[in-house]
Amino acid sequence: MELQQHSTGSLDPRLADDDDDRKAVFDSLLRPHDSYDEHGVYWADMGLFQRVAFVSKIDRQEAAREWGMVSRMFKRNPLSPVVLGRDGLVGSNNVLAGFEEASVIDVETNDASYVLFSIGNLKPLFQKTWPACWKGMKVCNPTWLAAIEYLEICGIIVGQIFVGVIGDWVGRRWGLIQDAVIMFLGLLMLTASWGVTLNGWVICYAWSLFVYGVGVGGEYPMTATSVLENAKGFGQVSSKEDRLHRGRNVTSAFLMQGWGQLLNQALLIILLLIFHHGNGDPPYSTGSAQWTFRISFAIPAVGTLWLVYYRAYKMRAAGSQLSAAKRKASVTGYDLQSLKLTCTYYGPRLFATAGTWFANDFFFYGNRLFQEEFIRVISPGNQSVMEGWLYNLINVGVSLVGYYLASLLIDHKLYGRRWMQIVGFLCDFILFVIPAFHFHYYRQRSHVASFQAMYFLSSFFNQFGPNTVTFLVAAEVFPTPIRATAHGVSAAVGKLGALAAAVLYNYISTPTKFLVEQERRWCFIRRGRPRDYHGVAVHPKHLSVWERFRGQAVSYDPDLDYRQRIDEMRGRWLASTASLRNQPPQEQPQEKRSDAAEKASDGDGKANDDAGVGSPDLDWPAEVSSYFERTTRPSVDPRLS
Repeated sequence: MELQQHSTGSLDPRLADDDDDRKAVFDSLLRPHDSYDEHGVYWADMGLFQRVAFVSKIDRQEAAREWGMVSRMFKRNPLSPVVLGRDGLVGSNNVLAGFEEASVIDVETNDASYVLFSIGNLKPLFQKTWPACWKGMKVCNPTWLAAIEYLEICGIIVGQIFVGVIGDWVGRRWGLIQDAVIMFLGLLMLTASWGVTLNGWVICYAWSLFVYGVGVGGEYPMTATSVLENAKGFGQVSSKEDRLHRGRNVTSAFLMQGWGQLLNQALLIILLLIFHHGNGDPPYSTGSAQWTFRISFAIPAVGTLWLVYYRAYKMRAAGSQLSAAKRKASVTGYDLQSLKLTCTYYGPRLFATAGTWFANDFFFYGNRLFQEEFIRVISPGNQSVMEGWLYNLINVGVSLVGYYLASLLIDHKLYGRRWMQIVGFLCDFILFVIPAFHFHYYRQRSHVASFQAMYFLSSFFNQFGPNTVTFLVAAEVFPTPIRATAHGVSAAVGKLGALAAAVLYNYISTPTKFLVEQERRWCFIRRGRPRDYHGVAVHPKHLSVWERFRGQAVSYDPDLDYRQRIDEMRGRWLASTASLRNQPPQEQPQEKRSDAAEKASDGDGKANDDAGVGSPDLDWPAEVSSYFERTTRPSVDPRLS
């Protein structure tokens, strides 16, 4: 982005060459200490041992800062580090709890996974209660019984693509509201599903799942993009929180999927004990089964109804980053040019995110479908659904450990997204292949413990690996105007993997460390000058093998990018000062700096490293404005000369 010319001034060549003065002003902004060393070398450009030492030092400093913050919070209020609220750890850095600033989105992620995985949990209960329908298939159509899983997945695919497009077209907020309304409608249908015959009820149940699936599918692109775009930092400069914890913030919302599974399984156990006279053993009455499954759907319906209200009236600022990107590009409605450019410049990334999601869901849902066989192996002759549910509770607990460990290490520069994806896929492959070739061996009672260990470990490495990474990266590596569409398409292809697993049974990680740099590069692409971008978004470390093969890394030049970013900031400074100068005195902001100073504090009186241009509420930092005033020569307006 070339230096912009304004009537208020231009670059003074006699003053602009003062390198020491420039470094003193801009190094802390453009070469932050958590990504560059004291010589201005980017961490990915360092040698191996120097890189390990640098990353380890930054990690130790950040860990000490966060634990110090937790300690101060604990002294003020022992419950503050774990409560759900902006004044606790939620609004800070998410050190202990699995919650993020967008805790409302976390609630819906919990509800969605609660309902999705309840379908598989309820099936054994239905088979025991109505064996002539669900097991013997004497009174129910086998096609409709199979369609329950198919229609659920098809509904998710429709929602992922449709709502992804809506999110980029109408806006993030309307996509979020629409999701909540559709899911509430689906939950009402599930709770009240009925039929004159058992087969009629199965048909109603299947279509209710399709409707709910449309809403859940839309949550994938909406949740990922909304949490990602809620990160701090704007314009040309990213914040420390975004650089060090962006992945953790997004995956902290995603890991609520695990809590949803745990809550559903625990609640089903409690409800069955309540309505089956405190006994989980068969035979099960139709009344106890009806009450158990209907109440299990009614409970999340209440939370989803509250979510409709909250998203409609309390989340009016959702999607502000998308609106800003559209204004900048002078676009209204759906950005078809961005869609075309994404296919041209990011096509391999879309193929990679969709392909790895397909492979992951094939594993993940195949694992869920295999659960009944797993229970039969470790507990032959068992007739109670309770034992299978208890084993599933253990499996979900193991998965939760994987979710949290993934959230902890997702932003680690030496491990992070790429190796987490590779190791997760590799371990799952090994853990599935071994019992596949020796299945009869592991079915023997003397080897069941080994089979259990492999099954639980496969769940752990799926969460501590591809399941978490695919959700994050599919939103991270695409530009704002098309992000929800690309994420929705990737997720939809992933669900085709789940559908393939259901039919048969009855890779990428290119973490652009600065999301802001992704948007800077996108500006050059929109202007038809991708080779003029020289920043870290095209650093070989952050590109795939295919992108490096295509030569996208040749334009990387840190020194040229440093000067270029200063010129871009100068252009923005000139524009903002000109705009302020043209405002009437009564319309000029009076309280920005006092409000911003409060936001720039950690709450303990200490200045936050993210202060400055990292927040849209702040004016230009004094040292930046002073530098531009010294090095900018006023020009005469030709209309006045």
